[in-house]
Amino acid sequence: MRNHSNGGKADNVRPRPSAANRWWLLLPYVLFLAALPLVNRVTPTVLGLPFLFFWMLVATLATPLSVWLARRGDRKRGGA
Repeated sequence: MRNHSNGGKADNVRPRPSAANRWWLLLPYVLFLAALPLVNRVTPTVLGLPFLFFWMLVATLATPLSVWLARRGDRKRGGA
């Protein structure tokens, strides 16, 4: 059954999440796996840590941030 007050869309249909919001979910994959061969070094040291350990720390801290950004974008668009 159609509801004519909202342009003919069914009442139970939610808008699809934007694909742009889902790109944030690829960030952890890229940081942990795709870039790993490029950063697999002991030198230089950053903040007293070997570069690889520093890279993994940054990737670990960026993961919840990227999930939050994807969720925020979906909520702004009206997703679940």
